[in-house]
Amino acid sequence: MARKSLIARERKRQRMVDKYADLRKRLKEEGRWDELDKLPRNSNPIRLHNRCLLTGRPKGYMRQFGLCRVKFRQMALEGKIPGITKASW
Repeated sequence: MARKSLIARERKRQRMVDKYADLRKRLKEEGRWDELDKLPRNSNPIRLHNRCLLTGRPKGYMRQFGLCRVKFRQMALEGKIPGITKASW
């Protein structure tokens, strides 16, 4: 389990990215780079880091499911992810 502060920081960054998304897009299209520089740094989507929705683990993240590999495997074996079965041949 990741530290609560790291999970909270990522949520805060995500809210800021969502808040400034349309303004950033408009400033880029108009080429007003000086005003774009004045926006908060955390409003840039590049600063986001993918984390597991359940544990907050930053590594081994699977984009399609929003989970880390550990939780994905656990949930798949328990049958909690529809359409996913363990390979056997």
